[in-house]
Amino acid sequence: MTIDIPRPDELTAGRPLLFRNATVLSMDPAIGRLDGGDVLVRAGLIDRVGHALTAPEDAVVVDATGGILMPGMVDTHRHMWQTALRGFGADWTLSQYFVFYYLNWGKIFRPEDIHAGNLLSAVEALDAGVTTTVDWSHGLRTPEHADAAVEALRAVPGRFVLAYGNLLGAPWEWATAPEMRRFVDRHFSARDDMLGLQLAFDVTGDEAFPEKAAFEAAREFGVPVTTHAGVWGATGDDGIRLMWDHGFMTPDVTYVHSATLGEDSYQRIAASGGRVSVSAESEQNAGQGYPPTWRLRRHGIPVSLSMDTSVWFSADLFSAMRATLSADRAREHLEAHAAVETVVHHTLRAQDVVEWATLGGARVLGLDDRIGSLTPGKKADLVLLRNDRDPAMFPLLHPYGHVVYQAQRADVDTVVVDGRVVKYRHELLGVDLRKAREAVGATVEYTRRTLGEEAWREALEPEIPRTEPVSNPYTYSTYRGEGVAVRQEES
Repeated sequence: MTIDIPRPDELTAGRPLLFRNATVLSMDPAIGRLDGGDVLVRAGLIDRVGHALTAPEDAVVVDATGGILMPGMVDTHRHMWQTALRGFGADWTLSQYFVFYYLNWGKIFRPEDIHAGNLLSAVEALDAGVTTTVDWSHGLRTPEHADAAVEALRAVPGRFVLAYGNLLGAPWEWATAPEMRRFVDRHFSARDDMLGLQLAFDVTGDEAFPEKAAFEAAREFGVPVTTHAGVWGATGDDGIRLMWDHGFMTPDVTYVHSATLGEDSYQRIAASGGRVSVSAESEQNAGQGYPPTWRLRRHGIPVSLSMDTSVWFSADLFSAMRATLSADRAREHLEAHAAVETVVHHTLRAQDVVEWATLGGARVLGLDDRIGSLTPGKKADLVLLRNDRDPAMFPLLHPYGHVVYQAQRADVDTVVVDGRVVKYRHELLGVDLRKAREAVGATVEYTRRTLGEEAWREALEPEIPRTEPVSNPYTYSTYRGEGVAVRQEES
């Protein structure tokens, strides 16, 4: 049976939407994987999942043959405002990142620059099939900066969580200020499934535990906390111990990175029901520590995935899945080799990592009753991967492995958020990309002018450390006698 290709103007809000004949990765254990499966979306919800579903009379039917239909992906830690300087820190270490944003230039970003970065980042997320993003927004120096962040997130039809932070201020001060209360009342007085709130701050390990007031503020507001933990040279076991001793390790705390903690800290996170956001590409490149999934799995700590910041990396959870699975397996092999053993069966599977990118993220955010799987009754956040022009998209033999190791953001055909089609046949709908580009262009011009050309160039091209080359005894330049090679210094 031939199915007509719907026009974008037919994908109006309120009409049922039936995806027909896809490889369905429901991420719901009760449903599992369906070959040639259908998913019906109605009234913003997943209505039915199965085979040969009957299309309602007014339904729009999308032929998903040859495609993978899966839940929308969830990024649980992303500094969205920094997308305005996309790729600027591609060669930075974590120390250089700290120097640029925390010590030297973080203070120059205006509210309109926060808005620009958030706007482009939000659009980018939808385009890549990331339907929910935690905006770890630690550039909110003033209420005006925070208002600008919210305005940008509400302008894009995705699902977001604003994690309010201020890297240039003390959390025990800004979290308890009257301006913070007014901000919460202004934007979050009622529950909103499309925009949630967290507090974002780090615990330094100071024995006086000044962060206690920020934790108490989070409890007063009734919002979760997200914190960078186990980051080499910045946050470690002392911070975890202080949180534990003061009763602030609870199931609604997300520990970002958690790469350099001791066993006792992992035990505390596990015992308190805490969750971890792993940014494998960032951890491997910047130096927070080795991606810790190989340790988190042993403790049964829930895992989600994140991309950190576009000053290094794009909003591409395909890359996150690939980097995470590769890092975990590499560690497993290295541990075995150190014991003069060989790994013959992988412990972590591709399906596990796809789950971390979807249901795992929803679980970490406490949203797994609403999103994260294609389960009837949940919000209709879903992604169709299909690209007939990409030779890597067929044959489709191992669907979970295909998502992790073969698919890419260019293969995101259709994206649905809260039942609304926001991308269709590889084109964004109802999103003003031109406006985002213009806003970011203005921020780049302002930032470059403010830094000055010398500082701009120094930040863009950091100094390369000198390394001594290893002497190679097998390098020869002359010959002596028949068939005898001689090194240069001996000739």
